[in-house]
Amino acid sequence: MSTDTELTNHQFRLAARPQGLPQRTDWEYRTEPVGEPEEGQFLVEVSHLSLDPAMRGWMNEGKSYIRPVRIGEVMRAGAIGRVIASRHQDFAVGEQVSGMFGVQEYAISDGRGVQRVDTRSAPPESYLGALGMTGMTAYFGLFDIGKPEPGQTVVVSGAAGAVGSVVGQLAKIKGCRVIGIAGGEEKCRLLVDEFGFDAAIDYKSADLKAELRTHAPDGVDVYFDNVGGEILDAVLARLALGARVVLCGAISQYNATEQVKGPANYLSLLVNRASMTGMVVFDYADRYGEAAAELAGWLAAGKLRAREHVVEAGIETFPETLLSLFSGANVGKLVLKIRD
Repeated sequence: MSTDTELTNHQFRLAARPQGLPQRTDWEYRTEPVGEPEEGQFLVEVSHLSLDPAMRGWMNEGKSYIRPVRIGEVMRAGAIGRVIASRHQDFAVGEQVSGMFGVQEYAISDGRGVQRVDTRSAPPESYLGALGMTGMTAYFGLFDIGKPEPGQTVVVSGAAGAVGSVVGQLAKIKGCRVIGIAGGEEKCRLLVDEFGFDAAIDYKSADLKAELRTHAPDGVDVYFDNVGGEILDAVLARLALGARVVLCGAISQYNATEQVKGPANYLSLLVNRASMTGMVVFDYADRYGEAAAELAGWLAAGKLRAREHVVEAGIETFPETLLSLFSGANVGKLVLKIRD
């Protein structure tokens, strides 16, 4: 097929480093012809984009676990799509694939970091959520770093979000008592009624410290932190002896315009002989298959419920849709569906 004359690509490229919340002007919305894949490459027609809090950090300059998106570069994003042209021996036309294809309608790939997905057994959005990086993050963060044991108390912040909702369910599968922290009465109800948490704390209206004393009277054995800030401090004050704190994210800090401050209650780690460890899902790439198989099994058995917040709109809505993450508008995994 002659893609360069038949197809037009719409994409968002980073135009500026944001100060605080990103603005639409921090990206350039560009239209350009779709190129032909070269030998060893294939062309993907993107259908679903993964929108994640980590994207905000990728826009910042400076050292991190992954290099920042460069000015002028297509905005980094995980995505699902269909191969529509191929000169790669391992990827055939018609196959559904997932990878870091970026915020664009078409992407050319050499296959690195790309996986095939079976959309007959699960919808595409699940491969960006519970069966994708979201599920992998929850799985390895909780099991490899948190190391929960049956009967222990696990607390999850950002619990109604993509990763948090999976973490809580995995902890329940392992026989733990699970307490979720989320914002708003509706999200807290969902944590208990839909995801099976033992309790939920609304940090917007409740006395967080008092609620933690009530629901975790013997302390917190595992804390899976997606939020940082004051919530991290409150939970540190309730750690049990030998507790494990998993630092997965800090959404409360991503748009801060002042320097991030460390937790005031860090001495609780010393007193309780506890550990606080950062985790990045990319470190577990060689074990993704292991996690995917177990997650798929729990999903099929009904032990794990996937919840995706799918926004069906054109790719031009990307900046506004991404910002809904930071206002707490989504429950579960946020996905932008740009075509069927």
